[in-house]
Amino acid sequence: MAIQKEFVVRYRGEGHVRFQIPPRAARAEVAKLLTDKIAAIAGVSSVDLFRRSGKLSIRYDESVCRFIDLARQLFAELAGLEQQGWFAPQAVADAANKSRLGLKHKFKTSKINRWLDEKIIAAKETAQAAKVIGKLSSQGPKALFKDPEKAVIDFLNDILILYLIKIHWTRITTQWLVKPLVYRYEWMATFYLFFLLVRSRKPK
Repeated sequence: MAIQKEFVVRYRGEGHVRFQIPPRAARAEVAKLLTDKIAAIAGVSSVDLFRRSGKLSIRYDESVCRFIDLARQLFAELAGLEQQGWFAPQAVADAANKSRLGLKHKFKTSKINRWLDEKIIAAKETAQAAKVIGKLSSQGPKALFKDPEKAVIDFLNDILILYLIKIHWTRITTQWLVKPLVYRYEWMATFYLFFLLVRSRKPK
């Protein structure tokens, strides 16, 4: 169907006409181009295109431009835009893709997304630290029955080590490993901490 046939006159008064337009003519790129072309018609005083409601309102001077002349020039402009492919389905799809990409970009740069990224990273770091603790943990529930006091102390030590690894994990991976000599005192403290942890696991 030709695009002109989809423009339906909803109101016509002296020097004023309002059309119901199809969605493919209400897209941002087409709407701007169409309003500029209509505004350039001699006798037209104002053009308002309401994209959400799909309405096109044109006010004009009938002494300069009759309604029939306005309609002919409008339909001629629509035919030209249609020949250029502005109303083609592919153009609509491209515009939709651009809109979705724009929304994705806004979401990626939003504060909510940054907050979610931080939480995801923190969860991954916690999981990695938990693996380290899991390798160093005691021999399961049996230790609790054999020596409850030692089992509780070992558990609290595990929690402390887990917490320390978690809060320092980013520095460990991005700074300490890259420049071990610069952070030699931090590595010494880390090795000593693991020495105390391993020493506490040894049977008396």
